[in-house]
Amino acid sequence: MQAFDPDRYSRQVRFAPLGADGQARLAAARVAVVGCGALGSVVAMTLVRAGVGFVRIIDRDVPELSNLPRQVLFDEADVAAGVPKAAAAAAHLQRINSAAEIEPVVADLTPASAAALLGGVDLIVDGTDNFEARFLINEFSCRHGIPWIYGGAIEAEGRVMTVLPGKTACLRCLIPEPPAPGVMPTCDTAGIIGPAAVVVGAIEAAEAIKLLVGATDRLGNRLLACDLWEGVWRSIDLSSLAEHGCATCRSGDFPWLEGRLGTQAAAICGRDAVQVASPVGVTIDLAALAARLGPFGAVTANPWLVRAEVEQGIQLSVFADGRAIVSGTREESKARAIVARYVGA
Repeated sequence: MQAFDPDRYSRQVRFAPLGADGQARLAAARVAVVGCGALGSVVAMTLVRAGVGFVRIIDRDVPELSNLPRQVLFDEADVAAGVPKAAAAAAHLQRINSAAEIEPVVADLTPASAAALLGGVDLIVDGTDNFEARFLINEFSCRHGIPWIYGGAIEAEGRVMTVLPGKTACLRCLIPEPPAPGVMPTCDTAGIIGPAAVVVGAIEAAEAIKLLVGATDRLGNRLLACDLWEGVWRSIDLSSLAEHGCATCRSGDFPWLEGRLGTQAAAICGRDAVQVASPVGVTIDLAALAARLGPFGAVTANPWLVRAEVEQGIQLSVFADGRAIVSGTREESKARAIVARYVGA
C-alpha cells in the first residue's frame, strides 16, 4: 500500500476503526467527485484533507458570487477570475495537500463521456444537482460494479445513500422514475442554506472513508435524511428494496447510460441559442413553472410555453412538451446546466 506521512495523519490513525492500515488504504484510493458545487466542494476538501491519494473533480460550470455562501472551496478571487470550478478547486486542494494527486476535468457528464470521466476509480461520489446526472452515475456504477454515494440537499434538508452494486438498493430501486421537469424545486428556485450542504457533504465523505478503508459493514442499506431547520434526522431501511432490486441493478437495463432517456442539446442554426430536448413522453406544468420563475424577472406565459430572463443576457423558453430553448449562448453544456438549474432534469 502507498506510504503516508504518519505525523500529518496521527489523529486519524489513533481512531481505532481506521488505524494505520486504513490510512494506507486512503492513500492508495482513487475517487471521482462529480460536481464541485455545494456538496462536491465539501466532499473533495474533506477527502483530500483525510489523505485520499487521488481525487478526480468533474464539473462543467464556473464559480458565481451566489455560490460563495455554501461552496467552501471558492472565494471572491475565483469568481473574478472566471476559472472553471474544477480547475479552481484543484488549485485550492493542491495547496491543502501537496501530496494528493488532483485531476480537474472541465466537462459535462453525458452517456458519451461517462466511461472516460467515471472509469479507473474505486468510488464515485455525487456532488451534482440534477437527477439525470445521478441516474447516469447509478447505471455506470451498476454496470461496472463501482460503488457510489448519492447525496442531495435543498432548502434545509438533505439525504445520503451509499450504493454497493449487487449488495444494496440502487437509486432506481429508490426512485423508479425521475421527477418530471418543473415539478421538483431546485436550489435556484427554492434556495438552500449553507449548513445543509456542509452536513450532507460531510456525511458523504464519512461514507466514502468507511468504504475506502474496507468498513463496508458500517455502511448499512439505508437512506439517511435530515431537516436541519426542524432538527429532525431519519434513517430509512432499504433492505426490502434491495431484496427485489430493479430493472437496472437486477436485469441490466441502462436507459440513461445508453442514451434512450435523458436530455439532448443542439445549437440552433443562425441563432445564439441552444435547444435542450427532454425525454420522450415528458410534459410540463407550465403554470407551476411560471410561478417558480417569477422571482427571477418578467415571465411570459401562454398555453404553449413559459419564457423568462433567468440570468443576465440568458432567456429560457420552456415548452409544454418539455423542450427548452436557452437564448444567449451557443454552449450546449451551459444550456443543459441552465435547464437543470431552473427547470430540473
